[in-house]
Amino acid sequence: MCGIAGFVSKKVNNREVILKMNEQMLHRGPDSGDIYIDEKNGVTLGHRRLAIVDLNTTGAQPMISHSGRYVMVYNGEIYNASKILKQLQEDDSTFGLKGSSDTEVLLEAIEKYGIKNALQMTKGMFAVALYDRQTGAIVLTRDRVGEKPLYYGHINGDFVFASELAEICVYPGFDKRLSKEAVDRYLRYSYVPTPLSIYEGIYKLKPGTYMTFMPPYNEGITEAYYDIEEEYAAGIENPFAGTYDEAVEQLDNTLKEAVRSQLMSDVPLGAFLSGGIDSSTIVALMQSIVDNPVKTFTIGFEDERYDESEAADSIAKHLGTDHTSLTITERELQDIVPRLPRIFSEPMADSSQIPTYLVSKLAKSKVTVSLSGDAGDELFAGYNTYWKTAAAYNKAMKIPSCARHLLGGIVTAGSGAGYHNANPLSRTGQLYRAGKCLLSDSIADFHESVCYDMTYLCGEHIPQKSLLEGIGTITDEMMIRDLMHYHPDDILVKVDRAGMAVSLENRVPMLDKDVLKLAFSLPLEYKLTRIEENGDKLVSKRILKDVLYKYVPSKIMDRPKKGFSVPITKWLNEGSICEWSKELMLNSRLVADGVLDKEYVRTVSESFYKKGINKGLLWNIIVLEQWYREYC
Repeated sequence: MCGIAGFVSKKVNNREVILKMNEQMLHRGPDSGDIYIDEKNGVTLGHRRLAIVDLNTTGAQPMISHSGRYVMVYNGEIYNASKILKQLQEDDSTFGLKGSSDTEVLLEAIEKYGIKNALQMTKGMFAVALYDRQTGAIVLTRDRVGEKPLYYGHINGDFVFASELAEICVYPGFDKRLSKEAVDRYLRYSYVPTPLSIYEGIYKLKPGTYMTFMPPYNEGITEAYYDIEEEYAAGIENPFAGTYDEAVEQLDNTLKEAVRSQLMSDVPLGAFLSGGIDSSTIVALMQSIVDNPVKTFTIGFEDERYDESEAADSIAKHLGTDHTSLTITERELQDIVPRLPRIFSEPMADSSQIPTYLVSKLAKSKVTVSLSGDAGDELFAGYNTYWKTAAAYNKAMKIPSCARHLLGGIVTAGSGAGYHNANPLSRTGQLYRAGKCLLSDSIADFHESVCYDMTYLCGEHIPQKSLLEGIGTITDEMMIRDLMHYHPDDILVKVDRAGMAVSLENRVPMLDKDVLKLAFSLPLEYKLTRIEENGDKLVSKRILKDVLYKYVPSKIMDRPKKGFSVPITKWLNEGSICEWSKELMLNSRLVADGVLDKEYVRTVSESFYKKGINKGLLWNIIVLEQWYREYC
């Protein structure tokens, strides 16, 4: 895992600036770093390396291709590098590598087959910047689903890119002007959605695409090499043809191969084990592949409502892993809050980022690479909101459209569609959200209202269009939306930044290309179904659970899901976090600088402290305020 940065300029001290950018990403690559400068064209590349494969200097970057035409900086891992290398050697019997790194394989594949064909050959996670010394082109690209980050934009006419915003912030002349649209979206979603960044003029590259900038690098042309909507639709139109039992066997084999490929490492490797279905499945498959006990890591909480460490210990004991469990005090959790801006470099208010950072720190004490079970919920219908929203939507659609719209309009107006209404504290976000659901005419709009219209104090409702255009079920529509938005912009950001903050590489086997293809083709009833077992019981992630039960008895897993969260409500009501957050709101610099309206902030604060509502929105503002003081 690494950090990359670069720019094109003839106005700055290129060496001095790129070294400053490199310094900002030492946490992403503590082992080594180097730079490349094309003095004639002003093209400058920087790299910091966390050595995972080929620990020698032959794997160092920036790397120049054998022909000398291309220069590349790269962050990530290509898990099928050996297969691509074999193809290269078959197509050119004289081809040989200088080292054994996947970086060199990827670079030579790009030169041999072209950028699009090479990317389509890969299985991995990555962010890449490629400089073509022959044409002057700079190409930026990200992996299929957005595991690795890549920001880009222009500062005083100079083209700039980097793994994280912190590197861009040190570029000369960057004014750190906030994007109003990004602030609005952040307050609504708790994260800044792609392609926006929190800063005006700086953007995130869309996953599954590559963007080509030709001199003078003013605008880029974006092309897709992987379209997750098309892949999902193709899976639905060409469903898995076998029986359910055959599907379980196929998923077991496909996941196992994904895990096997991601065990590629020349440094110690382990896995997170939360005690849930997803991480337990990954650990079980890892342990079935390797001879030695897998190193697994769990953090527990003093508050039993959030603690799953005992369950994780039981699973580890059954599988025979080398398990490390650490109970975290509430004080230790709270101590991370002031560090969040530096860890994430962009406002992000998913509170599970705190325990994710702590389990990453625990894992880093013994390993350099860790596998996780992320994406199980989005691929196999694990969220309760899927079946609850589908049921509510089906009921709502039975109401005639005119009557439903009329009722929705009455409810939203009566619940206070704006904070200027009289006595806003007498209304709740739940009622307003219900009204917005009644006004929705598609499952896309309905899902948006359920998940993000939690308060009338959020920004205007954003009309949503169907992604699958009538293909598949309404639950498929919700899953693909989460895979394209919530998962890469929240979950994967959390996993990447928390791990990189302690120089730990996190890998996600369920996002393997072949796993995605199989999951998309599975009928919904294989994932979410009702079975007769002591009555009518709804089972989510059914097929994934049945894979796990081949390795772990179901009785060990039969317990309510607790999640991976922290007691935000308690923190905001008592103790040091309460006092700190109230001071932030009382002396808000966001208000002082005109970013947020004073009445808006006051109303959100009072709605929580007097009525106990809008906790999520208040936490979003607190995190934004803290980040703003740190960076702006």
